[in-house]
Amino acid sequence: MTKKVKNPVSKLVIGLTFSCISIILNIGIADQIGLAKSTNPQKCDILAYVTDTDPQGLNVRSGASTNNTIVGQIPINETVQVIGAARDWVQITNASDSFQGTGWVFVPKLGLTTRGYGTNGVDLYASTSQQSLKVRRIPANTVVKLLGCQGDKAQVEYQSVKGWLTKEDQCGAALTSCS
Repeated sequence: MTKKVKNPVSKLVIGLTFSCISIILNIGIADQIGLAKSTNPQKCDILAYVTDTDPQGLNVRSGASTNNTIVGQIPINETVQVIGAARDWVQITNASDSFQGTGWVFVPKLGLTTRGYGTNGVDLYASTSQQSLKVRRIPANTVVKLLGCQGDKAQVEYQSVKGWLTKEDQCGAALTSCS
């Protein structure tokens, strides 16, 4: 049995509350609020390069969401400095000559190459510590998928194996060997 609300002020408050909730859900503010609460960027200090083949370039946004404003674009193969990470987004700065300032880009649009020139490759670690388990050996000069970062360590994926590369084993320039 449902209790009837007889007070007109109570009816108004209940109606306004449900209306506000409906509006928030329908215009996506809930996603932005949730992202804002959970977006506590991890500090990073790595270099990566743009892999996005869009002729307009990779969109740089004012925040870590497609709902944020585009503040610039960066062409393919340009090197960017990654200074933060939150979910599937990284905060970049000093993107060569094409974008000056700071913004956010979707991490799957960036890449890294391994170093290890003149060796039999580099180690991929289970965590950011070099004392952690070595989960894979990656050949030198191999393109890997960037997943994120923490400090100067890059989280990458190679042949479906995820792990961490040390700074010494990363090359964030697409068109050079970083030797």
